Amino acid sequence: MDNNHKADDKNSINSAEVTADIPNDLKDMEALSHYIKSVAGVRQARSIPPLDQWQPEQTIDMDLVIKANGEWWHEGTHMTRESLVSLFATILWKEEINGKVEYFLKTPVQKLRIKVEDAPLLINDVGIVTEDAVSWLEFSTSTGDIVRLDQQHQLELRPFYTNDTTESSATPQVRPYMLVRNGLEALVGRNTFYHLTQIGKLTAEQGVTTLTLHSGGQDYELFMPDEG
Repeated sequence: MDNNHKADDKNSINSAEVTADIPNDLKDMEALSHYIKSVAGVRQARSIPPLDQWQPEQTIDMDLVIKANGEWWHEGTHMTRESLVSLFATILWKEEINGKVEYFLKTPVQKLRIKVEDAPLLINDVGIVTEDAVSWLEFSTSTGDIVRLDQQHQLELRPFYTNDTTESSATPQVRPYMLVRNGLEALVGRNTFYHLTQIGKLTAEQGVTTLTLHSGGQDYELFMPDEG
């Protein structure tokens, strides 16, 4: 019992130290990077911090855009350091405010409002894994998330309207999405989705093409749009 109390005290001290070391301006990329790494040092591996438990009082805007193709741009410059993008992705947060969905990089003291053109995450790989004789479709994002197709993480096809299209447009793009974590969705990349059409079973009936995917002992159906 005493040992447990000592462990709890140690965790509390570590958390207090991390909070005390938060820089005043987390809009600075280097400062934010160093801060996230310090928090990660208290946790295990690449675990996602307890974002739902953080209640920052301050919200500020940050010139960071996640493009519709999954690229991250800061102050007009493409962020090409994958390790840095993956690090920032661990504190991605989504909220609905006054009926509008907004995205942030969330810390215990600040929410940094960013712009997301489509989905904040990008799935760039899929494979089949077998556990206890059960096969699963396992998806990986470009920023290190791994998620399996199941009842809580299903695929959905829906229209995406670019700046050049509106809801009245006759030909919006139809894109596949998957729920990953904390309400965050990932766009399934074109090559990955093509791989899914090879893994799964395509059937056509009465002008409707259906992609059936098997994962975790269950079948999941996607009704493909008519390309004609």
